Amino acid sequence: MSITFVQRQTPRFFGKLAVLTLVAFSIPLVSATESGTDNSSWENNLRPAIVEVGRPVPHWSLHDRMAYYHIPGVAVAVLRNGKVWQAKGYGLREAGTNDKVDGDTLFSAGSISKVATAVMILRMVQAGKLDLDRNVDTYLTSWHVPVTKDMLHPDVTLRMLMSHTSGFNVGGFPDFLPQEQVPTLLQTLDGLPPAKHHAVRLIHPPGSRYAYSGGGIEVEQQLLEDVTHTDFATSARTWLLDPLHMQRSTFESPLSASRGNIAKAHDEQGRLIALPRGWQTFPEQAASGLWTSASELGDMVATLIESYRGRNEFLSRTLATQMMSAVSPSPQGLGPELLGSGNGRVFFHSGSNDNYRAWMEGYLETGDGFVILTNSPNGARLRLEIRHALSDMIGQGVDPVLHAVALDPADASYADYQGTYRLDDSVPMDVRGRLADDFDTNSFQITMSHGKASMRVPGDADVHQLEALSPTRFVDPGSDSMPLMQLEFHRDAVGKVRAVSVESGDYRAYYRRQ
Repeated sequence: MSITFVQRQTPRFFGKLAVLTLVAFSIPLVSATESGTDNSSWENNLRPAIVEVGRPVPHWSLHDRMAYYHIPGVAVAVLRNGKVWQAKGYGLREAGTNDKVDGDTLFSAGSISKVATAVMILRMVQAGKLDLDRNVDTYLTSWHVPVTKDMLHPDVTLRMLMSHTSGFNVGGFPDFLPQEQVPTLLQTLDGLPPAKHHAVRLIHPPGSRYAYSGGGIEVEQQLLEDVTHTDFATSARTWLLDPLHMQRSTFESPLSASRGNIAKAHDEQGRLIALPRGWQTFPEQAASGLWTSASELGDMVATLIESYRGRNEFLSRTLATQMMSAVSPSPQGLGPELLGSGNGRVFFHSGSNDNYRAWMEGYLETGDGFVILTNSPNGARLRLEIRHALSDMIGQGVDPVLHAVALDPADASYADYQGTYRLDDSVPMDVRGRLADDFDTNSFQITMSHGKASMRVPGDADVHQLEALSPTRFVDPGSDSMPLMQLEFHRDAVGKVRAVSVESGDYRAYYRRQ
């Protein structure tokens, strides 16, 4: 999952768990651009990931949840059988106006830009201009991968960069307000003012582990500019946007107001910010600079599905299959994250710039999918509630409701869960996968009280209250992550709690009780 910050001080999973206490207000709900027959049942079936003990599954309306989270505007595209079946807008581009969102409204897509950049690279691989497994330094001319004392001859490839196994640092980037000076690409790579982050440098041996790196994606941007001898936005137009007829979409930085129909940035209380323009600048274009609409981003997702299914030659089936296959030890393929199997096999990616939250997801076997765009930081919560409703409608079982259970507070055996757990680093990175980055901690503490479990991670100020899914399995209900991280306690044959497995999707880390 991508987020925007300067340097991660705590595990990335827990850095995203702010609980929102918000007051509802009224926002008009507007339907605009549509294709196909309108079936809006999902709009009244938003739900949480976890249902509390003894409570029925709630069915919230999109209108009410937008008001609850103070989100002025949302756009959603729904895919059926590899086609955009419906693209609709809800609410307003700017709070306090009558500027309605529709399926063509431009939103900042955040880190979904990384998937779009990956598509550009794969198109150039298909044209014989790039090699996924060649040392990127042989392409770079304006900048080179800095050596370190431990890595004198680093061999970084595009396959590593695209799957976040390159070993580079810098997870995400802060945005720039209209009046702020923005860095050049070289200043971004070297962490020089006015850049607001550290220099992009290798911190792990290339290929050795998963570490989500927007910095590595900016290396891709420099490579593309060096190879094409043109700026990134122009290359994107040539290799991605024009071939897919994405005429509204752009990597222009900063975005010009002349494009019109733009969703402006709002804060947690629904107030317009980034004035006077109304949106920030995202100079890290390859990593977070895409502006797009639900309709056009939906078309891109549909094209990737159809390429994978061998029904579209935009990407060869071989390249599309590589794109949609995890690069071990990463949970990601060549751009998107991956999860599930059979008809439930999905590719997805989130997008999170300071005041925009986005989501894309495609079901590779069935051709279903969806795109969610919002103009508020609170969209991090709402996009998952929308996703629950849409995946329920699609019905492939990839996002089932989790029902919490009550533990007997008088049962003394649960007291054994309490203690400090330390990482067993002998578990291979192929098994740890995403947890090597999403839950990058060597230890944590579990506390039990009256049948309730809580977790504290060193360096994290928050205490995370856990919900029981069984007598041995727990989940954090405050998470806005997908898939949700779960903990399974292991009690041995003599009745002692020995360890905890921390699980996220297909990946597992093992922590031994001290």
